[in-house]
Amino acid sequence: MIEIIGQDADGLLDWTDLTQAIEDGHKHAKAQIKDTFMYRGKDTLLSRAAWVDGVGMAVKSATVFPGNAALELPTVNGAVSLFADFDGALEAVLDFHLVTKWKTAGDSLLAATKLARMDSEVILIIGAGTVARSLREAYGAVFPQARFEIWNRAIARAEELAEDDPRMEVASNLEAAVRKADIITSATSSSKPVLKGKWLRPGQHIDLIGAFRPDMREADDEALKRARIFVDNRETTIDHIGELKAPIEAGVITRDDILGDFYDLEKPVFGRQSDDDITLFKNGGGAHLDLMTARYILDVWREHQ
Repeated sequence: MIEIIGQDADGLLDWTDLTQAIEDGHKHAKAQIKDTFMYRGKDTLLSRAAWVDGVGMAVKSATVFPGNAALELPTVNGAVSLFADFDGALEAVLDFHLVTKWKTAGDSLLAATKLARMDSEVILIIGAGTVARSLREAYGAVFPQARFEIWNRAIARAEELAEDDPRMEVASNLEAAVRKADIITSATSSSKPVLKGKWLRPGQHIDLIGAFRPDMREADDEALKRARIFVDNRETTIDHIGELKAPIEAGVITRDDILGDFYDLEKPVFGRQSDDDITLFKNGGGAHLDLMTARYILDVWREHQ
């Protein structure tokens, strides 16, 4: 039976269980990943495929139509097709936005459970888009004692997000907010760094999500030089995303400064060495994470049928 899974599955899912599913997914053979792009003017069809022996196969396809905004229609649409590991049969078609929400925030959350101080009391969210809502939900589930601040260039967007959340305040000054935060999670579309290394203090954890192209960065050179750096997957980040590609090419850091990825989770290196560490994690995403997330969603969905 092929399952069709939409947004109604959202309420069945659990952030801690998802991070465990992603961690378990990395105990299997290393993922095979392939991306393809097709264009028509400003419109894009993106397909990301992954195969993990023992987990299955997934193809995540998305259409990006910028002109839809003027028509008050979604600019991004898509679906995830999940195939069985045993015989390659189609098992499920899942809503693109459901998988993306849980994959993106779950990716960062898994890293935070390994790299952030679990007694963190202040979490700063930089950016007030759709991902910010997911980050508030995800981090709040694992750091229940924390209070949140949110900063956005357009303060009205931040105010809208914080309006109905008694544990969230709007930060008007980014530098001040960074200096007092224990965890800083950034999801902006900036091409120039918004986070400066001179603002950081010992003990913080930095979570960078927004940059996904070679010409995008959220943190400056000093932030990278001061931190112990980790990624979700070396193959999908180091040579493809400006956050790391640009400073490596400039000689600011080297490839050896990337201390570990999720295939190193069981090694001592993937963790804090002391309470004074500044840890920095680059969330690069990748179809293998969509696969692991889709598999988790399908398993939970079947449990409730």
